Amino acid sequence: MLTQIGVFVLASLALLTLSRLLLTAWLWPRVRAAGGPWPILRWGLRIDLNQIAMWAGIPLLLAPWLGDRPAAIFLTGLWLQAVWLLFVLLEVSTPQFIAEYDSRPNRLYIEYLKYPKEVFGMLWKGYKPVLLGAALGLGLAAWLGHALFARAQPDALPAWPWRVLATLVFAAAIALAIRGTLGHRPINPASVAWCGDSLLNTLPLTSLYSVLFALYAIKNERSAADVYGDLPDPELHAIIREQAGIPPGPPEIPTLHRQPASQRPARPRNLVLIVEESLGAQYVGNLGGAGLTPCLDALAAEGWNFARAYATGTRSVRGLEAVTAGFPPTLSDAALRLGDAQSRFFTLAQLLKRHGYRSRFIYGGEAHFDNMKSFFLGNGFDELHDLPTFESPAFVGTWGASDEDMFDKLHALLSQGGGQPTLHLAFSVSNHTPWEYPAGRIPVDGDPATVQNTVRYADWAIGRFFEQARASAYWDDTVFLIVADHDARVGGAQRIPLRHFHIPALILGAGVQARRDERIVSQIDLPTTLLSLIGIDDAHPMIGHDLTRADAGGRAMMQYEEHYGYLRGDTLAVLEPHQSAHFYRYAAPDTYTPLDPDAELGRIALAHALWPTWAYRHRAHTLPELRLPG
Repeated sequence: MLTQIGVFVLASLALLTLSRLLLTAWLWPRVRAAGGPWPILRWGLRIDLNQIAMWAGIPLLLAPWLGDRPAAIFLTGLWLQAVWLLFVLLEVSTPQFIAEYDSRPNRLYIEYLKYPKEVFGMLWKGYKPVLLGAALGLGLAAWLGHALFARAQPDALPAWPWRVLATLVFAAAIALAIRGTLGHRPINPASVAWCGDSLLNTLPLTSLYSVLFALYAIKNERSAADVYGDLPDPELHAIIREQAGIPPGPPEIPTLHRQPASQRPARPRNLVLIVEESLGAQYVGNLGGAGLTPCLDALAAEGWNFARAYATGTRSVRGLEAVTAGFPPTLSDAALRLGDAQSRFFTLAQLLKRHGYRSRFIYGGEAHFDNMKSFFLGNGFDELHDLPTFESPAFVGTWGASDEDMFDKLHALLSQGGGQPTLHLAFSVSNHTPWEYPAGRIPVDGDPATVQNTVRYADWAIGRFFEQARASAYWDDTVFLIVADHDARVGGAQRIPLRHFHIPALILGAGVQARRDERIVSQIDLPTTLLSLIGIDDAHPMIGHDLTRADAGGRAMMQYEEHYGYLRGDTLAVLEPHQSAHFYRYAAPDTYTPLDPDAELGRIALAHALWPTWAYRHRAHTLPELRLPG
């Protein structure tokens, strides 16, 4: 058995490496433009070892105990031949799949198998030479696999203490190969994303890995219609467009519309999105909170301060999808973690690329956490600056470099200047359990490791950065957003604890007049508003309101576990699984008065709960030039 497995490991490494080299050579102009092949080959080896260890691990663990038995050798040979053919089939299929979809085989590869008559008819009629060549290749691979793996001489088994030792060594090697890293998070597709070209980010993977991971990720895609009820597509689209105040778009992208800019600066303005970890309104003085944010309160008096802004969810990925993509919340996982949103999904970076912008993501932690690296690099961001790129950070905690280090990186990048406008997305980490931050920055109240003290530190870091920004050349040409991703530790007896969705949101900088805005607004309204402020007049699929319009705002939406909330004025509609909607009159901070059913508001809430699922599954949250046919 050991001989069989050893030959399988070497043959599989050779096959997968050769396939990756050929793909790299075929796509060389794109590889060269992205910086060269080294990341593909380096990360590819780790993925290959991961895959080989997953499939060969069990036979290897059994080999010290069963390697002398003909039946075990026979079954191992069958297993290794089957896996070998899977590797070959997926790699042989890859070039044609790339030509069609600009990606390694993914979930579509499996979905098309639901329609064998149509798919194989299409292949036979349109791709006969390719199909015949693939069949020949598979036949040769089957013959080679049989020759290499089917037979082996029985192993001479050592004494049992040596078998135990061998098993432990093999188990450690298998675990390390599957994990792919000694870091605290195992390897995944986001770990190997290395550039802004989504196809090249799939080259370090194997095609079998790509398909299996896509199938695994389906668990994150829940259907809102199965839980809350459904609406006919025409009614769904009509409600969404009416509430967004937009005209009908094309059938494939129903919400695509042109948004005129309210400001026309002489030159394009830079845009900086500062997303603050877990900074709920309960801590912010000017929003009626605990008064832990004097720096943010001072900035609020100088900018456009939204006094009644609401987060769309309770996770960072939910806030990031709202602020960067204008994507509403849904019962499914956030778009950052969904397989079909890893490329060709609308973000501000995708749109601003049309206008000559360069986009950067800055994060003090490791950007492959929560799939951020894959999502942002695959959807328009040109650069990623995370913990490994920080030089001599002042403080590194459990979640990464401190907020001041993140802001120092942001300031350095903004100070580079140049004629090209930029988008920067900066995401903080310090205000997160276990509440770690550098000493000596703030007066500490009681136990240093509390959320109250980390909020004080996060606020201090914000104030420090804006002191630097005001004194810098980029200040007069830049619009800044400061917004929380969500509140800390959301909970409560209510179906939707609205007070824990209340967050700070503040826009300041070039051309922004100071005012306090009492309208109810959602995180998804912020990207549309920012486009207007920086002077971008273009078409996009976002359904958020442009808050520079007097008639905008007045509603917010949020997903809280199984419950979906839609707040319009002082009326909250709550959708629950397999029940009729509940309605309340809400008064801040925490008063809910039950109301009679409101059929119209119930349909509006249901439409907004259904819309993101529909848009994701139909690949309709995108731009026309990014959408794949079919």
